[in-house]
Amino acid sequence: MSLILVILGEGAGIPSFNRNWGSSGRTEMTNSGIVSDWGVLGPLLFIALFIGLFIVLLGIAFHILIGSPLIVGSQRFFKQSAEGEVSMRHIGYSFRKDRYWSIVGTMLWRNFLLFLWFLLLIIPGIIKSYSYSQVPFILADNPNIGYTRAVELSRQMTHGQKFRIFVLDLSFLGWILLGLLALGIGVLFVQPYVNATKAELYLDLRRNALAGGLTNEYELRLMEPPYFK
Repeated sequence: MSLILVILGEGAGIPSFNRNWGSSGRTEMTNSGIVSDWGVLGPLLFIALFIGLFIVLLGIAFHILIGSPLIVGSQRFFKQSAEGEVSMRHIGYSFRKDRYWSIVGTMLWRNFLLFLWFLLLIIPGIIKSYSYSQVPFILADNPNIGYTRAVELSRQMTHGQKFRIFVLDLSFLGWILLGLLALGIGVLFVQPYVNATKAELYLDLRRNALAGGLTNEYELRLMEPPYFK
């Protein structure tokens, strides 16, 4: 919205200058008119920029504080469904006070790392997006695992598997295109299939990580740790 206002404001001044080219008296009147117009457009432009910046910051805050916890909760829903426990209560999983800020901080750290990688080049950013793709699922198992450990474990779990995950994503392409042909409504029916498949992928990667000693049942809270007196 701010960009449109800037373009319209700049465009509004150019015709008045061109129409009065060649007459010093009329040019002087044009200049004063430009100054007068800027006196009106300047505050409006500032307000528009402020509103635009506020909307952007509000969107970022919403994604960090609400969107990220909902992502983790949704991934927990699909993960638990794959394990035989289907319950809508998992969507609100992240909003308990003993896990909320840990989830928010870890997702923020992951997104910040991805942002830095995408600043370099698109390809490294895509590769790292696969490396960190399991972080929401890991948080769905243990929300307090720690932001550095969650990213590290996701990277270890996807090591040597990123191309296979990429091929898996390509397998959804035909379904998505078919959904788009149905006026885009069909994509709504394809997406649950994609999410359920990604949950099965995580369970498979988790089994490999447990078998390879990358993690254990206690770290992922698949078992309660033993207590010693």
